[in-house]
Amino acid sequence: MSGNVTSLFRGTAAHSPSMAALTRESGEAGAGPVDFCIPCNPYFPTPAMFEEMAGRLRDIITYYPSGADTITAELCGLLELPPQCVAMGNGSTELITWIDHLLVRDSLAVPVPTFGRWTDQPMETGKRVDMFPLQESAGFTLDLARYAEFVRARGTRTVVICNPNNPDGGYLHKQALVQFMDAMADRDLVVIDESFLEFADAEAEPSVVREAMLRPNVVVLRSLGKNFGLHGIRFGYLVANPALAGRVRAMLPKWNLNSFAEHVVFMLRDHGPEYAQSLHQVRRDRLEMAGRLSALPGLTVYPSQGNFLFVRLPVGAEGTVVRDRMLTEHRILVRECGNKIGSSSRFLRLVVRPQVDVHRLVSGLEQVLYGSRRGAAVPGPATGTGYSSGTAAVDRLVSETNGAGMRALAAQPAGPPGLAAAPAAGTGMPLPAAVPVAPAAATVGPMPMPMPMPQQVPQPAPVPQPAPYPGPVPVPHPAPAPRPTPDPVPPPAPAPYPAPAPAPAAAAPHPVPAGPTPPGVPARGGLTAAQVRGTDGLESVPAGGRPASRGWPDPAGMGRTG
Repeated sequence: MSGNVTSLFRGTAAHSPSMAALTRESGEAGAGPVDFCIPCNPYFPTPAMFEEMAGRLRDIITYYPSGADTITAELCGLLELPPQCVAMGNGSTELITWIDHLLVRDSLAVPVPTFGRWTDQPMETGKRVDMFPLQESAGFTLDLARYAEFVRARGTRTVVICNPNNPDGGYLHKQALVQFMDAMADRDLVVIDESFLEFADAEAEPSVVREAMLRPNVVVLRSLGKNFGLHGIRFGYLVANPALAGRVRAMLPKWNLNSFAEHVVFMLRDHGPEYAQSLHQVRRDRLEMAGRLSALPGLTVYPSQGNFLFVRLPVGAEGTVVRDRMLTEHRILVRECGNKIGSSSRFLRLVVRPQVDVHRLVSGLEQVLYGSRRGAAVPGPATGTGYSSGTAAVDRLVSETNGAGMRALAAQPAGPPGLAAAPAAGTGMPLPAAVPVAPAAATVGPMPMPMPMPQQVPQPAPVPQPAPYPGPVPVPHPAPAPRPTPDPVPPPAPAPYPAPAPAPAAAAPHPVPAGPTPPGVPARGGLTAAQVRGTDGLESVPAGGRPASRGWPDPAGMGRTG
């Protein structure tokens, strides 16, 4: 594969180049590289489904699709969801765009690293984005209590959580998320992005779609391209109470869904068992792949509930070099995460694939990382196009404080008298006190459309499995060891969230500022978008100001998401 292909990566701001662009640039006939970058389901659709689509290709691309209401109604029939609570979009990114335009008033909080559109989209429309850095020293786990305190200290009006998170695959249990949603009942909007939840097996029913339909300010976003293995079709959906879903649905064009999307949705009614089996196989492959990668010297693998694994390269290995050499020398495409805010070029995101492909991946990594012909190690962090200013800012924050947050934080008062704060282990940094939360939503009667428990799908005969992967286990490496970083461990069962109790604004741990916080004013324990981007935060604001079923389980289980 031509070395010119790697130049495409340097021209992307927050994402990888498309497979079509890579294929055009390579100028080579035949199959493309082995794809460990794009997080698709490799087992669905089945070969028979692809043959059926190929046989109807002429009609699919010749004629208009049905209206979005028709396609949405069919999907809702499969998932047993009320159509009035669902809006389908031309990919989840279209829905993120409309959520930003219609429902985000002036500010949005999101943990980083995460999917880039959750940071870039609101900044493009002049919103304030409050980024809550996930700490490498804590295995990139999200502490919901601290995140809630961060949101209140900033006065942020919209709150986003991706579960599982992209790129690290971190997972939050349903009970903890529901309690967090109720704690955020006084915010304008809470978005739970479940784009990769179909691949999770930590709980039988991990989704919060049912709870979202009963709450006035919660939206759940779900992808179809990722779990169906069809990114190119561009379709996804959101679930919310009828008022919120209706606001988004009313703004969508009548034919925003294409004929491919319609054809696939109407095919699914006959392929529920195959779909459930594909998810089961991905989960087995994830366990096997994590074990193979963790055996590589110096490589750290983080626990994941997505269809990808987040890995930290050995000391001295530069991600852009590894990415380019894997592509040009081994025809393997990997996702280097240096252009993700909150990550760096020390990390790769590797999509879960069948064992035969994983064997090829591991062999290529062994040659690139440890081969004698040419080493991949560099003396320090990358510079230039491979290492973004946002990455550098967050890296400096983490390295200079050992993952404890902003240096000035320790000098700030812990809060009003009577709210105790415990020191964080190993950092001396005070943890936030319990956050007073709004009362939980009142019990609501059953929805008009009942959603039964997931049906049991026949499982294949038992096969030998590797020992359960306990979490990242760094292996000794000849290079000098970095500052010790505690191994992430699987999260325990969620502790009880602070009991809901109404509290006046004056009793909050930190006074909420009146009106939007000016650009450049730092958050307590976090970064503003301007700080991360290395700007003064003013140029992104436009001059005009801010713009006003067969075999199919229910959506709460789903077979157990530019």
